[in-house]
Amino acid sequence: MGTATDIDGRYTLTVEQGSTLVFSFIGMVSVERIVGEETVINVAMRADVATLQEIVVVGYGTRLKYELTGSISSVTAEDMAGHTMPSFETALQGRAAGVHISAGSGKLGQAIRTRVRGSSSISASNQPLYVIDGIPVMSQSLGTGGNEPTNPLADLNPADIESVQVLKDASAAAIYGSRASNGVILITTRRGKEGDTRFNISTQLGFSEPANMIGYLNREQYIDLWRTAAINRFGPDDNWQARLDNTFPFWRDVDNPDDITLGADEDWEGHALRRGAAQQFDISASGGTANTQYFAAVSLMDQVAIVNGNEFDRISGRLNLDQKANDIVSFGMNMNLSRSRNFRVAHDRAFASPLQMIALPPLDPAYHPVTGELNRNTSYENGLVVRKYSHFDTEVFRNFGNIFINFDLLPGLTFRSEAGIDLLHQQEVQYNGRLTNDGGPDGYGFERNVKSKVYNLENYFTYNTVIGNDFDMNMILGTSLQQTDIEFASMAGTGFPSDEFQRVASAAEISFASASGTGYRYTSFFARANMKYLDRYLFTISGRTDGSSRFGRDNRYGFFPAASLGWVVTNEDFLIDNYAISFLKPRVSWGLTGNSEIDNFASRGLYLGSNYAGLAGLISSSIPSPDLRWETTTQTNFGIDFGFFNNRISGEIDYYIKETEDLLLNTQIPASTGFTSVYKNIGNLENKGWEFLLNTVNVDGAFKWNTNFNISFNRNKVTNLDGEIISVGIWRVMEGKPMGVFYTKEYAGVNPENGDAQFYLHGEDYEGDNPDELTNNIAAAANRIVGDPNPDFWGGFTNNFSYRGFDLSVMLQFVWGHDIYNHGAQWQASGLRWEDNHTVHYYENFWKEPGDETLYPEPRLFQSNGYGVSSIQIFDGSYMRLKDVTFGYTLPRRIVERANLQSVRVFVRGYNLLTFTDYPGWDPEANSPNTGVTTQTSNIQQGWDFYTAPQPRTITFGLNVAI
Repeated sequence: MGTATDIDGRYTLTVEQGSTLVFSFIGMVSVERIVGEETVINVAMRADVATLQEIVVVGYGTRLKYELTGSISSVTAEDMAGHTMPSFETALQGRAAGVHISAGSGKLGQAIRTRVRGSSSISASNQPLYVIDGIPVMSQSLGTGGNEPTNPLADLNPADIESVQVLKDASAAAIYGSRASNGVILITTRRGKEGDTRFNISTQLGFSEPANMIGYLNREQYIDLWRTAAINRFGPDDNWQARLDNTFPFWRDVDNPDDITLGADEDWEGHALRRGAAQQFDISASGGTANTQYFAAVSLMDQVAIVNGNEFDRISGRLNLDQKANDIVSFGMNMNLSRSRNFRVAHDRAFASPLQMIALPPLDPAYHPVTGELNRNTSYENGLVVRKYSHFDTEVFRNFGNIFINFDLLPGLTFRSEAGIDLLHQQEVQYNGRLTNDGGPDGYGFERNVKSKVYNLENYFTYNTVIGNDFDMNMILGTSLQQTDIEFASMAGTGFPSDEFQRVASAAEISFASASGTGYRYTSFFARANMKYLDRYLFTISGRTDGSSRFGRDNRYGFFPAASLGWVVTNEDFLIDNYAISFLKPRVSWGLTGNSEIDNFASRGLYLGSNYAGLAGLISSSIPSPDLRWETTTQTNFGIDFGFFNNRISGEIDYYIKETEDLLLNTQIPASTGFTSVYKNIGNLENKGWEFLLNTVNVDGAFKWNTNFNISFNRNKVTNLDGEIISVGIWRVMEGKPMGVFYTKEYAGVNPENGDAQFYLHGEDYEGDNPDELTNNIAAAANRIVGDPNPDFWGGFTNNFSYRGFDLSVMLQFVWGHDIYNHGAQWQASGLRWEDNHTVHYYENFWKEPGDETLYPEPRLFQSNGYGVSSIQIFDGSYMRLKDVTFGYTLPRRIVERANLQSVRVFVRGYNLLTFTDYPGWDPEANSPNTGVTTQTSNIQQGWDFYTAPQPRTITFGLNVAI
């Protein structure tokens, strides 16, 4: 039941005594009144300051959103509520404009790729700086190079997060100076509030399955393809069954060997991928008095991945405390303790990976048809054998947090000192049994320990003052010290008595042992001033000087300034009472940020101890680069924030230009020097783009409906490399092109007359006759630019509905214009060049007879008809995904109060429910993580699908109770 007022605010409504009336209006605080005996109820409403002046966390402080002159994207706790994935980053997908996040793989605990306004470096890291409660934390993988990168951010429970702010432009991020070129992600955890004591209990149970199954040939289809390929190659009289006998010893049925319709018909895709499960339990207590506020939480999470053999669990606890000692001194702490375990599988390119089981033909049975034991006589290694007799477990103990003290020295002047720590101890234990290919014949064991210690000390003054009632000023002046030390120790052994003995101590021979350490330091000085005049003219200026141990003595320090302007036009007299334009703020910013995320001793010549014929010696391991200096990014941003009709329609528009110079490039040098590469400052690249954010309140009343839409465009281009070309496989970095374009043979389709694969013979720079001349010899074809893994645009579209106690949220996430190199298709669509199983997509689209116009050439058994790397394996990866659908119900307050509860909500949530794409692989978000490679290689090799696991489709049921 409800009604609306007329233009003068009058209304009529028939209700019973004791009913509660709720008065609401866009941009105003809702008012509740209980109906008594009166016949007229008048209500005066006030502006909702929390809505119009949202507080946003920035570096070393907070600001009202309308006062911001920089570009910042925000994600709230509500967006991450009920999030059961190990790491919070996936909850940001499609919600933060300008931020492109790719999970890359459906494996749990793996590294997640995050780019803020594109990639700004070739050889240095492109990941943003992560700051939790003011403390920069370890966020890069510390896992062994023999497996895929792990994600240290999975040690943070998403349920503990209050908000996430992404500092995107230089004005917002330059306060972090040398580490801000890739953006800064500020994570603020929950805190207690005065007088709001409550206990929250949350439990979730979920089930998952692969979001997509490719579909591989069954027995009948594979035999038909084999027969066709054999006849095409050897003629119609070929004894193709005998060839099957020689290749697949168990393809015939044991009891009926002459009936080829009977026999092995193994679904290896079904063995590689499975149904997963997840459960999570959280309990927290928060509240406090005027002097003491607290937040304490404990969480248990356990997940079984859709990838056979992969599991992840975590137990974590958090305590945030704020204490006011007196009118001058207050202090507190933020502390997070966690233990996580990642039961891992082999990397994508290892035959031991469960995903590589899909290469096995259906004629290879998983179990021996006579003995019933796991079949070890398969074309490639039987991943079920690996699953049973091998393991690779990673256990992490993590403690990060800080203690702080504040002094209110004078009116408006405070001093804050905080000491932060991030301790990470990671242990990896691997054992490959004697029946596995990697462990035979006597077993292989590997153990590795990593200790990472990050210490951070911040001291800064904050001064707030008002001059003459019209001029507001907020100033910060401080210093920062950071020290990071990392220690590694690893050992491997072979020759175990049996598979019951799996630790290296039981090995007959220690085949490898190593111990090392590394570290780096930062010394920083920073200042910022925020000024506001007449509540409408905004100006921010900041500067930071950073010193890094990674550079030589003469280039150790860098200065990173920034400035920005904003004008709140709607606070001018000519717009102050304008209903149509409720908020309008143009802004512009400029600044300089840096990047120093390279090898810790890249500027120095190093030596290693060595064994030479039993004698100790030294080996020169790197040559010095004493002139190495900071990589710097200059960013200019033009933006406008707007609101119409009392902010019923609001949003932001930004255009930015990011120009990076003095690239920290790991450049090649002649091998005659004794080395192959050295870091130098060479090259420039740029990113340009648009960001659009639109929020609308479509319906407001008993039934509510609001919408959020964001879309981001980015263009990346390498503008200077001093003529150098960097090639990594089929990826290339070259002047005038986006970073990491695909450069290989260009497939020209099938010759419809004979089924031959065709390729363009000449390169793009060919100036002779017939530039489009074709050849059926892939080796003779020239290389060309055939694709780009960088997306043209990405974003998200969310609709939220609520009625009484019911709520529904539907989110679409999309990425468009990027290409994917489906490397596995080289074997899955080779026309039986090898015996690998093929996709149904190939089976339905290969050439069969003259006149056919098809994607794939004629299959020819064990013969190359276009076999090799070419653009036939490169596909458009554009997709739109029904990313998140949540339906919940909050019980009426009158019911829960009878049980002495504050609130009860039940919900069901679905992730990755539908994906709309033309990509023929498992997942258009695929990006096969790199193993044991440099940062440069990892930056360049994007859009690589090599038997990469798809994202899970997950349904979660949850219950939230507040006491």
